[in-house]
Amino acid sequence: MILGIDVSTYLEELEHGARFFDGETEIDPLDAFVHNGVNYMRIRVWNDPKGYNGEPYLAGNCDIDNYVRLGRLAKAKGYHLLLDFHYSDFWADPGKQMIPKAWRNYNIDGMTAAVYEFTRECLEIAKANDVAPELIQVGNEITNGMLWPIGRLTENTSGERGNYENLCRLIDAGCRACREACTDAGIILHLERSNDKAVYQEFFTNMERAGIDYDIIGASYYPYWHGTPSELFENLSDCRRFGKRLMVVELGYGFTTEAYSLDGSKQRLVIDAERAYVAGFTEKYPVTPDGQAAFVKDFLRLARENKIDGVFYWEPLWLPGDGICWASPEGQEYIGEAGKSTSNEWANQCLFDYEGNKLPAFDKYTAY
Repeated sequence: MILGIDVSTYLEELEHGARFFDGETEIDPLDAFVHNGVNYMRIRVWNDPKGYNGEPYLAGNCDIDNYVRLGRLAKAKGYHLLLDFHYSDFWADPGKQMIPKAWRNYNIDGMTAAVYEFTRECLEIAKANDVAPELIQVGNEITNGMLWPIGRLTENTSGERGNYENLCRLIDAGCRACREACTDAGIILHLERSNDKAVYQEFFTNMERAGIDYDIIGASYYPYWHGTPSELFENLSDCRRFGKRLMVVELGYGFTTEAYSLDGSKQRLVIDAERAYVAGFTEKYPVTPDGQAAFVKDFLRLARENKIDGVFYWEPLWLPGDGICWASPEGQEYIGEAGKSTSNEWANQCLFDYEGNKLPAFDKYTAY
């Protein structure tokens, strides 16, 4: 089973002074992951993550240049690479799939051509810099479509979803570019809502009908939103009928619900005490360092038992700190979320604590 990490923010972390420790000893966390048998790094790619005046959106500023720089570091340490196309200038997820600024006036024909050309161009850049990916995601958490509104799946009054024709054209363009540029790479289609059998069957049945050429069904799994592991694995088992490999390309669980302090004030967390509670689950896996470790250990065991082809932990190194943000004000404005705190809201999901100390779960995230 592939064991991977998504550390797309890592270079930005280092630029802001992040340090990592095992007891009293400062360590290189990427080397420590390799020691655990982690063999893949997932790196997201945004089209143009900066404002019209050049202000960076932050959260790793994950353009193709960041991919190349981080990919070179990863390859030097022995990692294989997964390139995760968001097809947006910033975060893309089930609640937002923003069209890149440069594509805003395109119709479906123009958008389809742009997806193909951008995908092909980025992969050619990766190949030229000796960081060609072995796995490629065409879209990120595209359960509700991508490149809204053109590729958005719309739900009618009876609960059926439409607009698959447009979405399939966009996905097909990305997949064709991947096949042509990186012939041997595995192509992933990635959804969240990983406990929802109906939506997975609907989505991948439509991909099958459209003849989309891909290799892997990828899922996000966060217990706060996606239920129990048994629900996840039952859903993925049902998806075996499509004849594709199965991966969990995003995984996370917290070690605390206590906020960290920055500039004398407590910072907001996406997963606080209220959001972290899952009846019948949190009792077994409390949101504590030991609870996180137990969850990670049990999840990897279940993934192997269920013959899952890969698991990737999402942003295990994203420590909090001055200048370490999930978005700049300009980035927030782009995705329509202006006015919120810009500090790192995901820091309590790391495999290191707020001071950079290795947590017990780190040693459970292992291939052995």
